[in-house]
Amino acid sequence: MSLTKAHIVSDVQSRLSFSRKKSTEVVETLLEIMKKTMADGEDILITGFGKFCVNEKRERRGRNPATGEAMMLASRKVVTFKCSGKLRDRVNGKA
Repeated sequence: MSLTKAHIVSDVQSRLSFSRKKSTEVVETLLEIMKKTMADGEDILITGFGKFCVNEKRERRGRNPATGEAMMLASRKVVTFKCSGKLRDRVNGKA
């Protein structure tokens, strides 16, 4: 099962004793800050958790899988995540 935004809101609500509306507002604000930062091409470093990096992908040759026809794929930005050592250890049950 995946952790959803609704689960995060419920957890914030119970841990901080916020109202449902206030918890939703806090989570939405955090996500909007993160989206704006990455849209501006900046990385996000959360100590003890990991780093979200915005990387540029160059234009490259590709192939249409349906027709096999060669084509050029446009340049684009992608977001990658690299977890911190602390998070990796926790996920692997070492901490």
